[in-house]
Amino acid sequence: MKTNIFTITGKSLIILFLSLIFGCGNRSDKKFDETPTRGNIKIAVDESYQLLMDTETYTFHSIYKYAQINVDYTTETKAFDLFFKDSIRLMIVNRKLTDAQEQNLKKAQIIPRTTKIAYDALALIVNNDNPDTLIRYDQLKDIFTGNLSKWKSINSKSTLGNLAVVFDNNESGNPRYIREKFSVKGKFPSYCYAVKSNEEVINFVKNNKNALGIISVNWISDPHDTISHRFLNELHIVSVGQEGDINGTGEFRKPYQGYIAEGSYPFIREVYAISRETFAGLGSGFISFVAGDKGQRIVLKSGLVPATMPIRLIEIKKNK
Repeated sequence: MKTNIFTITGKSLIILFLSLIFGCGNRSDKKFDETPTRGNIKIAVDESYQLLMDTETYTFHSIYKYAQINVDYTTETKAFDLFFKDSIRLMIVNRKLTDAQEQNLKKAQIIPRTTKIAYDALALIVNNDNPDTLIRYDQLKDIFTGNLSKWKSINSKSTLGNLAVVFDNNESGNPRYIREKFSVKGKFPSYCYAVKSNEEVINFVKNNKNALGIISVNWISDPHDTISHRFLNELHIVSVGQEGDINGTGEFRKPYQGYIAEGSYPFIREVYAISRETFAGLGSGFISFVAGDKGQRIVLKSGLVPATMPIRLIEIKKNK
């Protein structure tokens, strides 16, 4: 019996054609269809902004049901490491990329996008039993450069002993900011310590009368947030004098929203969303949301200062 080569070949082509159609369909199903409002991504966020980003992502998810943003709250160093390893496409941090970092990305044909989303500040906190809630700017510089280590050097009437200065993490943006602010070379003094998070700093200060904690103001700036509200009742916020006022005769400021907005608090910094996304994906959609009207209202409510929407400062005077 002779075999009809044409018939077999024809059937094979049909089978091949059908398999290609259905095979492509299967691959299309497996490939995630990502848009600015749909998809599943991982981002890295400096732990300083956990309370803010918890609210931002919760609201974004409630609006866009097919979007899932998985947040890794971590240190600044780890966020940058993940970003350059291409493990994440988006990070929320309080410093920009360096020129060298931008050039390295551009060599790889990646154009990074940096969007300012908020103004933040460092807050100094002390134990509820510590009455010394005014510190001059020059005294803080002496603390971080190793020239002032006792509470009596801040207030001669203090009954406390040696200072214990506590940061959230050696690899976070908080100690890096202080190093840059006061031109600290090498290691911090031996009375400066690091724990693992802003929350641990707060707990340490709450349990140690001689402690001076350095945290992001976001952790204590929203009185309507249950976590922030609880922390506010457990510690005192330090008022800081102005740079150059060595006699302490000028204004002392706390990291309140109004003082951050007008620029009169000494330790203000900017918060950025930095993306390496090469297409209009979910990361781009989330940045647009945070920098847009709804996202900026969340920034305002959190006690930080919005970066992309105008705000109005109102002075309220009490009648005597």
